[in-house]
Amino acid sequence: MCPQASHDTLGAIAAEVIACRKCPRLVAHCEHIARVKRRAFRNEEYWGRPVPGFGDTQAGLILVGLAPAAHGANRTGRMFTGDRSGQWLYRALHRAGWANTPQSNHRSDGLRLRGAYVTAAARCAPPANKPTREELGRCRPFLERELAYFLGRARRRPIVVLALGRIAHDACLDALRNIGIGVPRPKPRFGHGAMTALDTNVTLLCSYHPSQQNTQTGRLTEPMFDSVFHAARRLLEP
Repeated sequence: MCPQASHDTLGAIAAEVIACRKCPRLVAHCEHIARVKRRAFRNEEYWGRPVPGFGDTQAGLILVGLAPAAHGANRTGRMFTGDRSGQWLYRALHRAGWANTPQSNHRSDGLRLRGAYVTAAARCAPPANKPTREELGRCRPFLERELAYFLGRARRRPIVVLALGRIAHDACLDALRNIGIGVPRPKPRFGHGAMTALDTNVTLLCSYHPSQQNTQTGRLTEPMFDSVFHAARRLLEP
């Protein structure tokens, strides 16, 4: 059963995300990266804080990544913005009709999402791109509130939660379970293109993360990535 409409707002959630300092290791890392910077961005002012979600407040497609990149979203302040993973993601969203442009360079670049919202399992850039279990747990309530917001407003409208990578997949399952969505046991397995119907109108869809490790090795190709967004479109517009 989906949550009832929440009085929470995405703006309120975003404000709390930005102000969060619950994980000292991550706070220190984000602030350190913002001070030392990368040579290519030495003249830019880094965001250096937790990064809120971004997108359409009436979205039917909720994308969940792992965490901000140190010189990507931790620099720009917008999810999947300013790095190669983001280039892959927003090109795919544009090809599938969910974004008005394939480019995502900075917060004021004019990018708009239509029917899609992008967030993450962790909101701070972690050292070596590896948040700890405890850090993910502290961040999970933000994801729960975002999912509750969208599911509570969906009523009978289909919702697709697209997990980008295994860690995001597990975080989504935990968050959905915690807000009252039935999750099968044994736990659904992660795999590219795998999908699990979790409720009458909620589907969890999986994709490999568009990290350079996956895209440069051919583990994830653009046709593979496009196929996931085509599947999401079919689920949302049967």
